[in-house]
Amino acid sequence: MSHNEHRLGVSEVNLVTRHLGLLKPIDSTKLNAAIVEIDQLYGLDNVAFDEESGRLDFSYDASRLCIDCVEEILTKYGIQPRHGLWAHFKEEYYRFVDQNIKNNARHEPWSCHRTNSHTRK
Repeated sequence: MSHNEHRLGVSEVNLVTRHLGLLKPIDSTKLNAAIVEIDQLYGLDNVAFDEESGRLDFSYDASRLCIDCVEEILTKYGIQPRHGLWAHFKEEYYRFVDQNIKNNARHEPWSCHRTNSHTRK
């Protein structure tokens, strides 16, 4: 089992990796400014842009962040994700998984087999 160091606020249990295709042409100045702001989000592990594929790759703790947080910053800088059926399907799947992780992180486990100290004599 390998042990990777993660940024503050990132739990490996809730770590997800996302790939977001961006519409071209992309203004590199705006993209770099957006990446700097995204990189400052609490719970983000890493972010990088692959110029060849026009894809933004990032990892974050889904109990703290969601893909919408990243997309808001991109929109602020006038950068849009790719449109299309596959891109839309992936984004909705990412949202579903992010919400599921967030809900499970808050959930208090329950078991009928749990022993209570006050019921034992």
